[in-house]
Amino acid sequence: MSKAVIYCRVSTNNKEQISSLKRQARELEEIADRKGIQVIDIIEEKASGYDVDRGGILQVLDYFQTGKANILLIQDDTRLGRGHAKIALLHQIRKLSVRVLTIQADGELRLSEADEMVLEIVSIVEEFQRKLHNSKIKRGMKEAIKNGYRPERNIKNSVGAGRSKKEVPIEEIVRLRNMDLTFYDIAATLRGFGYDISKATVHRRYQEYQKVETKRSEQ
Repeated sequence: MSKAVIYCRVSTNNKEQISSLKRQARELEEIADRKGIQVIDIIEEKASGYDVDRGGILQVLDYFQTGKANILLIQDDTRLGRGHAKIALLHQIRKLSVRVLTIQADGELRLSEADEMVLEIVSIVEEFQRKLHNSKIKRGMKEAIKNGYRPERNIKNSVGAGRSKKEVPIEEIVRLRNMDLTFYDIAATLRGFGYDISKATVHRRYQEYQKVETKRSEQ
C-alpha cells in the first residue's frame, strides 16, 4: 500500500488562515481515502512559502529520504512553496521519485510550462556540476596514486580479482564522508575500486554508523 504525507501550509496566524489548515487536511484525507492511500502523518505549518528553512517541510523531506513514504498530498503547488523555494523543493522531491497529488488537480500535480522548463534547467546544471565534481575527484585520485598513494591498502576485506566486493568497510565510508564527499560521490568512488554499492546503501551504512556512535556517546 502506498504511504503518504499530508502537508498543509498557511503564511499567517489569522483565524481565517488557521481554519484553512484544517480544511486542507480534511480534503486531502478524503483524497487519500478515495485512492486507498495510507496517510502516515499530517503536517501543518504556519510559515512563508518563500522560506525553505521550515521545520514542517524538512520533516516531510525526511519521510521521503528515509523511505517511510512515497506520496505527498498538498492543496496545490503554492502550498509547497513560492518562487525559488518552490522550485528547489520540487526538484528535491522529483529526485526522490515522490508522487505529488493535489486537491487542485484532484490527482497528479500539473505544473506550468515555465516551472517545468526551470526544473529541467536545474536538473541539467546539477548533472554537469556532478560530472565536474567527479572529474575533480578522479584527477585528485590519479595525482595521489602517482605520488605513491595506494587506495587498496585503506580498504580491507578485499576479494580476488574479477569478483564483486560485497562488504564495504564502514571506516572507508566515514573517511570519505569526512572529506565532504556526497553519498553519490562516495558510492561512485567505491565502485571505482570494485565495490558493488549504491548511493542508498552508502547512506544507510553511514546512518547505522551514526546511530551506533550516538549510543556509545550516551553510555
